Amino acid sequence: MTVVALLVIPARIIAYGYLPADDALRHAAKAVSGRPWSEILVLGQPYTVDHNFGWDALLRGVYLLTQCEAERLVDLSVLILFALVGCAALPWLKRPEAWLAALLLVSVGWPPLANILTLGRPLLLSIAVLVAVLCLWQANETRPPSRGIIAGMTALIAVAVFVHGVWYLWAVPVAAFFLARQYRWGQALAVSWAGGTILGAALTGHPVDYLTEAVATAVRATQMHLTQRTLVPELQPASSGLLFLLVTGGLLVLRRLERLEARPFTANPVFWLAALGWTLGFANRRFWEDWGLPALMVLLASDVATWLRLKMAADSPRRLALTASLAVALFFVLTSDIESRWTRSLSRQFLVQNDPELAGWLPEHGGIFYAADPGFFYDTFFKNPHADWRYLLGFEMTLMPKDDFTTLYRILWNYGAGAAYKPWVEKMRPQDRLFIRADPGSAPPIPGLEWHYTLGGMWSGRLPRTSTPSGDPAGVGGNRH
Repeated sequence: MTVVALLVIPARIIAYGYLPADDALRHAAKAVSGRPWSEILVLGQPYTVDHNFGWDALLRGVYLLTQCEAERLVDLSVLILFALVGCAALPWLKRPEAWLAALLLVSVGWPPLANILTLGRPLLLSIAVLVAVLCLWQANETRPPSRGIIAGMTALIAVAVFVHGVWYLWAVPVAAFFLARQYRWGQALAVSWAGGTILGAALTGHPVDYLTEAVATAVRATQMHLTQRTLVPELQPASSGLLFLLVTGGLLVLRRLERLEARPFTANPVFWLAALGWTLGFANRRFWEDWGLPALMVLLASDVATWLRLKMAADSPRRLALTASLAVALFFVLTSDIESRWTRSLSRQFLVQNDPELAGWLPEHGGIFYAADPGFFYDTFFKNPHADWRYLLGFEMTLMPKDDFTTLYRILWNYGAGAAYKPWVEKMRPQDRLFIRADPGSAPPIPGLEWHYTLGGMWSGRLPRTSTPSGDPAGVGGNRH
């Protein structure tokens, strides 16, 4: 029943017509396009291998096998990755319904969890592996880790690194084990981390580049910004608010009132990981969402499972009724279309290359899309995976040429002021286009371009199509990338 519920929930969300907002779209589009990023983006430096190599390879294989559209690849991503996270704890819990209870309580207490679980991004596989590793420790915490357990953790981390290459962040759970004074397990996890990282990187065929590019991308993404305001939202500060304090405080009360036999928090690496994620989340929300929050759910599920074992027998009809109730409640909590969170994409308008209304207002052969909104790249590449134009701004702004990043930073710093776009306008060619989101009633106040309102609040700007006395189009001599 638990597994069925965790499969039905994402299927229902997909049935709304839901589409994630970002990376799931570009992964699907890249799988359909079959092209390297150097042919899709304007890169300022060599980008040897994407840190999501395994996921891109998997989606590409599915596409070649099925010839399905990018939309179906996104649906598959959402369904599979939600199910992996949802089921990651089940093999290790003697009361799987406790995991349903943890998902339900955290979903109600911290609503963004629903959006995280449906991102369709490979980071969810890393979260699933983390949950499995933590539950594996809980199931074997009274004895030293065996060779089989170390091999299992190594294999799990290898898969995570191959699919979602942020290998360096596994230092956080390793640190949590040492803070809890679980030294043997901490050493075992460190060995598994090293072995899994090497193995996962080797599977890409570019082990050194894969590992170094992941670190370089992270450093650029966080250190090239003078202020946190201009970072992408997922790298900006955030926290769980009171959720971490409420859950841990509630568990302390439960332990005292019910006299639960549970490991003290100070000796529990799961608690320490939740605490680290919560604390570091004030600097970067990814620490909370990717590491702290999953650990908190595992901590909650463990104590709830212990409490349930005290309160009802394994074969009790009450247990079946409780599981059914939790499954139904979780279904309604996660699938409810609050504030149109699942149907908002139905009203999204996408630029499509063969739309006659856009003739002349999309980049021409070999042209470049200039835009300061990364959402524009995700949506447009998703709907036009085979178009032969390139995007100046893609999934990571620091990958663009340095002077263009400087221009983009000024645009963001000045809240999109028209004057900040001047360096881009000066280097545009006749085949290039600048897209800006602005009021439909008035063109963007950026001189040197002629404008056309397209759709979705977007204006397309191009060099004026007038002729010089020699008959050459104006602007042909502009700077080129």
